[in-house]
Amino acid sequence: MEPVGKHLILELWECDVKSLNSITFVRDLITTAARKVAATVLDVVCHRFTPTGVTGVVVLAESHISIHTWPERAYAAIDIFTCGNTINPQDAASYLVERLCAKNSSMLLIERGRKARVTQRTKVRCLPSLVDNEVSPR
Repeated sequence: MEPVGKHLILELWECDVKSLNSITFVRDLITTAARKVAATVLDVVCHRFTPTGVTGVVVLAESHISIHTWPERAYAAIDIFTCGNTINPQDAASYLVERLCAKNSSMLLIERGRKARVTQRTKVRCLPSLVDNEVSPR
């Protein structure tokens, strides 16, 4: 079974601290990364935390790119999830590593929707849907 998409998890260390703490830089960074791989940008949302750190998400027609920064650790956690085969998330990752001046990085690529060989089975109990049992406000 072919995967439905690729989910790249990117860990960046020893990044430029000033860039990690700038909401303007982060917004431009993730938007440009999406455009460089010809993804369709639907929305961009970013938030700067006090005293430090920025979280940003680019919602794509193909899925999303998200970033969470910890300037005090010179660290960024990034997810790049693309559906289909038209976009290569590694190209976006390379751009992000370069622009954040990361001295160290690691990448994990997960092919989403591909049935993996099961090595351990876990029994999971389903919870009732909250949609069917809406709780009325008090």
